[in-house]
Amino acid sequence: MWMRKLRILTPFSQKLLFTKRETITISSSYCKPEFDFHTVEQFFPQYIRRVNFRGNNLGFCGRSLFSCEAAQRNSCWNCCNAKAFLVCTDCGCVQPVDHSVDYFKIFGLEKKYGIEGENLERTYKDWQRKLHPDLVHTKSQKEREYAAEQSARVIDAYRTLTDPLSRAIYILKLEDVHVDEEEKIDDVELLTEMLEIRETVDEAADSQALKQIQEQIQGKFEQSSISFADALQSRKYIEALAAIRRMTYYKRANEEIVKKL
Repeated sequence: MWMRKLRILTPFSQKLLFTKRETITISSSYCKPEFDFHTVEQFFPQYIRRVNFRGNNLGFCGRSLFSCEAAQRNSCWNCCNAKAFLVCTDCGCVQPVDHSVDYFKIFGLEKKYGIEGENLERTYKDWQRKLHPDLVHTKSQKEREYAAEQSARVIDAYRTLTDPLSRAIYILKLEDVHVDEEEKIDDVELLTEMLEIRETVDEAADSQALKQIQEQIQGKFEQSSISFADALQSRKYIEALAAIRRMTYYKRANEEIVKKL
């Protein structure tokens, strides 16, 4: 039977539960290839502060050592804080982009369509105060790159979630529903309605008439948005896609009116 040693490295602090270096020797029954920090924590909880794994299954995280790849991915690259998100709550370092974190999580929201009552702007500004590249210019090159990527992603998340159509498309993609934004429409009723709207816009006498048409289109857009929410909740994705097509056309019609105003 071979043995493997684990050395507990104690930081210099008066608040620690123990104050000296200690070496734990455990048998190979505990040192399997998948042996990691959590295994040590399970069998030796009284010793866990910093664990130095002596062996091939070794990795670095900032100034600490660990053996669990998952822990590395979810921890701060600088201090190994397991609760690091976009910015580490312990050391304040900006973290690399994790694409498994969706836009709703960035804003601390439940993944749902109806979020109009949420204060997205406040959360957006809070993130930018921590992530904007101009505010981390004294940091390392790596952290400045992380900040630029994170800031850009937060901006895209904010724009996506604050726009009802973009939010609808995004949430369907999260549900693995393909959305073809360039799809040709074969809905005769919708095409006829759009032609009528264009004719009405072209024949509008003045800006007041255009604004009245705009209000009507906005009402149709909001109704389609409600239809999308209902279809999404019922997981009727074909109906949800149809609602997105209507929202897309109403949004384009509104943009044409804005150009004329």
